[in-house]
Amino acid sequence: MHIAIIGNGISGITAARFIRKLSDHQVTVISAESKYFFSRTALMYIYMGHMREVDTQPYEPWFWEKNRIGLVQDYVKEVDTQGKALHFTKQEPLKYDKLIIACGSKPNKFGWPGQDLKGVGGLYSLQDLQAMEEGSEGLQRAVIVGGGLIGIEMAEMFHSRNIPVTLLVREKSYWNMVLPKEESEMVNRHIKEHHIDLRLETELKEIVDDGTGKACAVITNKGERIDCGYVGLTAGVSPNIAYLKDTGIETQKGILVNDYLETNIPDIYAIGDCAQLREPRPGRRPIEAVWYTGRMMGETLAYTICKKPVAYDPGIWFNSAKFLDIEYQVYGDIQSKAPENHAAVYWEHKDGRKSVRIVYDKNSGAVLGFNLMGVRYRHEVCEKWLAEQTPIEKVLTNLGLANFDPEFYDEYEQDILAIYNQQAGKNLILKKRRGLSRALEFLQKTGSA
Repeated sequence: MHIAIIGNGISGITAARFIRKLSDHQVTVISAESKYFFSRTALMYIYMGHMREVDTQPYEPWFWEKNRIGLVQDYVKEVDTQGKALHFTKQEPLKYDKLIIACGSKPNKFGWPGQDLKGVGGLYSLQDLQAMEEGSEGLQRAVIVGGGLIGIEMAEMFHSRNIPVTLLVREKSYWNMVLPKEESEMVNRHIKEHHIDLRLETELKEIVDDGTGKACAVITNKGERIDCGYVGLTAGVSPNIAYLKDTGIETQKGILVNDYLETNIPDIYAIGDCAQLREPRPGRRPIEAVWYTGRMMGETLAYTICKKPVAYDPGIWFNSAKFLDIEYQVYGDIQSKAPENHAAVYWEHKDGRKSVRIVYDKNSGAVLGFNLMGVRYRHEVCEKWLAEQTPIEKVLTNLGLANFDPEFYDEYEQDILAIYNQQAGKNLILKKRRGLSRALEFLQKTGSA
């Protein structure tokens, strides 16, 4: 059986690797972006000089031949679902028995005048990185449109080369549709501390052509002109599925799939950023453009294709990122505007660059989520507490188990517990159990390690 995979990102490559582990099927991975799989989240570090492109490739070039995973570098211009064939821009058509579509996302464009000029780009592909590199020579100022995670990465990249940056964010506070008020304001302060020109409640209206087809300025919704030589479009991403029009594959924003990641066409599946679940789990979105969910989809689908069907289960929500110098982690249900039944213990360090938010149910007391800025907690410990709906007071008195910071770092568990005691009128005492050995002992005793 020949399995073709469109896309060599984390979803497609994970599927290919696990199909090979589970079977002897022929596997071919197709990508126009690059020959070899690379870590997309490391693009910024290539630009900043911390890594070379080859350093972002988790597998050596010999890995693919050794594991009998074929590689095709070309654009898929047509998917023939009736004849089970892929048509390319350069190569001869490729027949398949089963097709996995893992073609990822593309940066959003909203019809802004000038959005296709030279010197305008996103930060998703190697080609985007190359365009950004070329546009940085002699650059006097960059303007970035969008206040998400990719926007802050691009701002840090330019900032690392001492290129002045203006960041246009349409919301009243940075990423406040995701972050609670205090954390959003922390990021606002941090961006400004790095001398990045943060413009809140400001939207792009037009990108100005210098007369040669290159961007030279932007016009905002407030009528202001900001001169610049590069415009970064980072107002989110959307599934890269335009080429699937008229194939019969059902789509909405993404490719519609069931719990087994099957499309409406037999033998065709979709995973990763381009997949849209018909019935997502409660509290989860139909499309989740996140690295770890893409990896889970790839592994899950491999079992199904190899006749060991497994329904996709994303588990407990998790994400991590970095806002310049502040590391961010979230586990479970953290909402920017808390529902009526949510209560929280929120602690913030006096330096304004660290915080811990633990959300729990007002009625049952079960812990619901952790939001961490500048502080690390152990994934396995937080996930176990959330899965078992552990009472907030048990979590707080054992909080040292989650502490991931190295020895000799300051500890904040006592301060966090003190805030809860004050809120609840309690006198709970922190159990002094922290460190790797204690955490592993805890997980082993409870069957999680």
